[in-house]
Amino acid sequence: MDEVNSIISAIQKRDIKPVYFLMGEEPYFIDQIADYIEANVLQEDEKGFNQMVLYGRDVSIDEIVGNAKRFPMMAEKQVVIVKEAQDLSRTIEQLTAYVENPQPSTVLVVCYKYKKLDKRKKLHKAVAKTGVIFESKPLYENKVAAWINKSLQGKGYQIAPKASQMLVEFLGTDLGKIDNELQKLQLICPQGTNITPEIIEENIGISKDFNNFELRKAVGMKDDLKAHRIINYFSQNPKDNPMVVTVSLLFSFFSQIQQYHALSDKSKSNVAKVLKVNPYFVSDYSTAAANYSMKKVSRAISYLRDADVKSKGVGAANVPQGDLLKELLVKVMR
Repeated sequence: MDEVNSIISAIQKRDIKPVYFLMGEEPYFIDQIADYIEANVLQEDEKGFNQMVLYGRDVSIDEIVGNAKRFPMMAEKQVVIVKEAQDLSRTIEQLTAYVENPQPSTVLVVCYKYKKLDKRKKLHKAVAKTGVIFESKPLYENKVAAWINKSLQGKGYQIAPKASQMLVEFLGTDLGKIDNELQKLQLICPQGTNITPEIIEENIGISKDFNNFELRKAVGMKDDLKAHRIINYFSQNPKDNPMVVTVSLLFSFFSQIQQYHALSDKSKSNVAKVLKVNPYFVSDYSTAAANYSMKKVSRAISYLRDADVKSKGVGAANVPQGDLLKELLVKVMR
């Protein structure tokens, strides 16, 4: 994320602000900035007396301010990091007076996860004036694969498009979970490695052949045999392959095919831009569009909506999810 890199770059240049208020729905970026400040603003021999980590559930605003107003000992600055500060949401506005006139030798970092300050209130305006206010927004699913690729490139690795897609479909948009898996791969694979689906399967446990990505591709190609093999695998491993996820991904796929049909410009670059997919996968959509007319796509979307309701127990009580998926597949692909 460019804003994260900009904040870290400024700190590297010793352009350090007295207050960093890190807020928003995506905890990964908040932790990334806070961890960087914790590791790099002070020298190791300065941290013992001049760096402290507080937790919102254990402190009051007055205690935070009291610590922030202290002077550093044998150092230019002190760092005060308040984690889980969202636990102070009822009293957080009381921090305004300090932020309006912060201690120049203190770096106060407030980690306010899953919540946001009201821009109309004084605290938000005060932080924007004297420090840094950062809103951590979750990445849309179609942006996560690019984030994986960029993250690995920065550490000297490459990753195949299918491999990154496997990670997204298995782990969703939880960047913390994804980063944990990427760190495991970096411990196993030497720098310069191109991470392939085989490496993902062997070390993370995601099947390269039996996953929602391969099912979607098989459905698009009308490869009935392969699609049913994958569904059978899902039926035998329902905990790792919940029907609600499969139906949701197929619904998105057919919605994108519908968009594809409506495009006048079907060049690879335009399709990738409009459908918000990696250009590498555009051929999957052109193949699917050739196999499914607009009428068939609309019918498939209707079947998927019906299956979504049934997967939640409405009108299909006690029917195994594997049977519901097989029925869905027959209807969609016929």
